[in-house]
Amino acid sequence: QVPLVESGGGSVQSGGSLRLSCQSSGYRYARGCMGWFRQVPGKRREGVAAIASDGTTNYADSVKGRFTISQENARTTIYLQMTDLQPADTAMYYCAANWPGPCTVEVGAKSGGGYWGQGTQVTVAS
Repeated sequence: QVPLVESGGGSVQSGGSLRLSCQSSGYRYARGCMGWFRQVPGKRREGVAAIASDGTTNYADSVKGRFTISQENARTTIYLQMTDLQPADTAMYYCAANWPGPCTVEVGAKSGGGYWGQGTQVTVAS
């Protein structure tokens, strides 16, 4: 059973919006950190946004003011609302949970631990 399943990716024009969803087996992650990461082939994985169980959020500088991470109350689903998308945002987006260490995108991206989904592709055309 895949613990995390992403959806909502697609192709949009520059300036457009998308909303990603990550469905989880909620009870496993209720107390952990969850977040979104992205990766382009040949480049390092990049942290995008993270959210702790108390709702505290953490964002990469490149997406601040454009992306918003949120969770539903039972933490079975987290979302990433992406606005003003740019070609540089093109990547495979992954949902992750319960990586070891602080609930920050930097730690999550370096860790690679915890649970990870299969990813959903986001493509932004100029």
